[in-house]
This record gives sequence, structure tokens and C-alpha cells, in this order.
Amino acid sequence: MKAAILYEQKTPLVVDDVEIEDPHEGEVMVKMVAAGICHSDLHFIQGLWPARVPMVMGHEGAGVVEKVGPGVTAVAPDDHVILSFVPSCGICRNCVRGKPYLCSAGPSRAMQDNPTRFRKGDVPLNHGVSAFSEYTVMSQNSMVRIRHDMPLDKAALIGCGVTTGVGAVLNTAKVEPGSSVAVFGCGGVGLNVIQGAVLAGAIKIIAVDTLPNKLEMAMAMGATHAVNASEEDPVARVVEISGAAGADYSFEVVGLPEVVTQAFNATDPGGETIMVGMPPLGAPITISSLPLFMGKTLKGAFYGSTRFRIDMPMLVDLYMSGQLKLDQLISREYKLESINEAFEALERGEVARSIVRF
Repeated sequence: MKAAILYEQKTPLVVDDVEIEDPHEGEVMVKMVAAGICHSDLHFIQGLWPARVPMVMGHEGAGVVEKVGPGVTAVAPDDHVILSFVPSCGICRNCVRGKPYLCSAGPSRAMQDNPTRFRKGDVPLNHGVSAFSEYTVMSQNSMVRIRHDMPLDKAALIGCGVTTGVGAVLNTAKVEPGSSVAVFGCGGVGLNVIQGAVLAGAIKIIAVDTLPNKLEMAMAMGATHAVNASEEDPVARVVEISGAAGADYSFEVVGLPEVVTQAFNATDPGGETIMVGMPPLGAPITISSLPLFMGKTLKGAFYGSTRFRIDMPMLVDLYMSGQLKLDQLISREYKLESINEAFEALERGEVARSIVRF
């Protein structure tokens, strides 16, 4: 079978033939149907975050259960599933206190007795979700069964981008109806922050980006105002549009420390700034201490603070009822063999979200 492998950081992925083991105790083999092209994978490819190479890449996807290992009770063959790059064991401190996105098992412990089920000849290949593969093997704790009438190419986006963006609004910030929301960065995740703000009942939703095509997409997804940060001061413009001293909630969805600072400065005193983006590992953030002391909040939103077994089926239902836009997010589809072309388009800012369809 084919898989996209990162053999060395700062080099293109290699689509190669690999072998995969049958699932072990508590594990599930999934036949992948679609996988999303997410900026987080690009961070690992570019070396901004460490990667356990060689690695079968991809963390956002959906598919059909092919077979299950001993002791699996969460899913059965032919079930349709969305994969989660963070498992939820259900028994650790974070899981039982309602924060399964911080599960102590962690992504690196998805396999119970061996870090990988993939091999290229005699060489073991590291993996997590490994969505860029025709088949993958995951712990049953890293997937959720969904309804069969949900299109799996759309469901794949819920594996990361949709859950991260919508969840940051509904779970992390708990945006209140009638609020003003500023979204700094209108890529695949930022567009879903905008969707989350719509679902939350925000009145002013201010999209900030440097690319006109992304601002057009943001308006189509529900933004009420667009600010081109390459043409005007985004902080001053957000403050002006808010009608106050800033937005009630500002979301940074780029992954750049300087944009976190902008989002913080564009937030009303007593408001909340949510860092959704994934900055380079260890990058410092500079903010003024006085607004923080006076009650302005800066917090992070990892994986949309998701309870994936609850939130992902809910997002599926929202899509099926017409309240969540997923079709509009998919700008392009690629075959696995063209995956590097897909990442190049992502880096150029040409797409909202692309998918690999198997």
C-alpha cells in the first residue's frame, strides 16, 4: 500500500510502498477515505517543530473500519470513523475532569506495546494518525464512530481544522451571543473560528488577513467585516469597528508571535485573546503587562478544547442540518501522489482547505 513519508525534515514527502501490521490489542485498522492538508503538518515538514523521522505523515482524516484487534469495543468493521490525533483514555485525571484533549496518554502513546505498525522493508516508520496512507492502525481511543450518511470527505475536515476552530469559540472562549469577535488569520482553521462565532451568535465578526482571497472566503463563511492587514493597521481598524476599546474576543489563528500581540492589543479590556495558531516551538510572545493585570486574558486553545467523542458527532449533525459549512471549505482535491503540490498551494495561501482523496 502507498503512504506519504517524511524521511528528513526540510525535504518533500516521499510517496512510497509500505507494509502495515494487523491491529494489536485495543487497536483498529482503518481504510482511509480522505485526509486534510493542514498547516500543522507543514510545521513538522519545515522543521519548525520536531518530528520522529522517518514518519508516515497526516493527522486529519476519516475512513472505514477494516478490522479490529482483540478487546476493541468502541467500533466494529464497516463503521465510519473520524480519527483524533489526541487519544482519550477516559481514566486519567484530565479525561475524568472533562479535558480529554489533554489526555495523559498523549499522541505518542496511541500504540500500547510498540511505537509503530508501519515498515518500509526492515525500517520501522514512526506514526501518529498517519492519515496520508491508504490504511492506518490506531488505538480505539483515537477515533469516534459517526453516522453512515455523513460524507467522509467532509468528515475528514472535522478531524482537526473544524474541531480546532469551532471548538476554540464554543469550548475555550465560550463566546456569548451579541459579542464582537476578531479573527486574525483566515486560513482553514480561521474560517472555522468564524463559523464558530456565527454559531455562538456573535454580532460583529471581524476577519483580518493579508490576502484578499482569504478575506473573500471569510465573508462567505459569515464574517461581517474584513480588514486587510497589508493595507491598514489591523489593531486600529478592529478597535474602530468594535465600537468599544476592542473586540470582546480576539482569536489568533496564524501561529506568529507578532500576530498574537496584535490580537491581544485589539481586544477590549476585560476581553479574551485566544491563541489558536501553532507558533514555532519556543517562540516568545511580547505583550504589555498592564492590560493583563487589569483583567484582559490571553489563553491558548489546544485542539479546540475538544471532547472529541461528543463534539465530532455534534459537528457532523450540524453539517447534516445545514448549520455548518464544510463543502465550501474544500478548495481542491488531490491524489496522494500529488501531496507535495498540495502543501505548496497551502503555503502560498491559495486554498481554504485541500484534501487527499483515496
